Amino acid sequence: MSVLAARIEGIGFWTRGLPSWTAAREHALTGASPAEAATKPSPSLLPANERRRAPETVAVALEVAMAACEAARRDPASLPSVFASTHGELAITDYMCATLAQEPRSLSPIRFHNSVHNAAAGYWTIGTGAMQPANAISAHEASFAQGLIEALAQLAYGSEAVLLVAYDGQAVGPLAQVAPSEGLLGGALVLASEGEGISLRARLVPKDASGDVRNGPLSQWAAANAMAPMLPLFDVLARGEGEVRLPAGPAHDLIVEVTRD
Repeated sequence: MSVLAARIEGIGFWTRGLPSWTAAREHALTGASPAEAATKPSPSLLPANERRRAPETVAVALEVAMAACEAARRDPASLPSVFASTHGELAITDYMCATLAQEPRSLSPIRFHNSVHNAAAGYWTIGTGAMQPANAISAHEASFAQGLIEALAQLAYGSEAVLLVAYDGQAVGPLAQVAPSEGLLGGALVLASEGEGISLRARLVPKDASGDVRNGPLSQWAAANAMAPMLPLFDVLARGEGEVRLPAGPAHDLIVEVTRD
């Protein structure tokens, strides 16, 4: 794979205790964290009623997506988007499995539509009025890297800018034994082919387990979440430069280099 490149125009971030990229960056650089922080995301994109009903994974995805677009000063409706999640909405999946096993006639159609893997992408495109392509990607531990590759490939083939959103939530029930994930985590990047912003370059290389280092402040803060593989890159972004190796599949890693111009 040749080198793929982009400019990072905007960043969004949310996890419990660090509910913004400003808070996350401050923690990564100084160890400080907000004395008081929101315990759940509250995306302004959704009306109040929808905000209360939306799954946490949808809420965090929309929260960070809008934050990244605002930081980039981009109209959300103008951007193609890539949504990456390891497991999607595990709490609703657990509910559906239990209901189908015990009382299948009582399955809620309202909850069912939130179980699909592209639920967050659907809420986003409807809420913003976006008519651009929206992809939903899952690749287990490689979900973030594969989402990043997809976004960078779209830039390489002509898109002016692309929104990448990555998120995962809490695993519950028996699924937690085979698909573990704790807490709630979301991150988003607006990537552009040209312009101002931090430079990012990525390339695939053979897997090297010894190079998988996750000891940065953000990597440790939300280490048990299924989307934690993205956190080393956010640790590097907080510093403004550096190189990181992300798991990209059974045989490959993605080397990502971040530089200031």
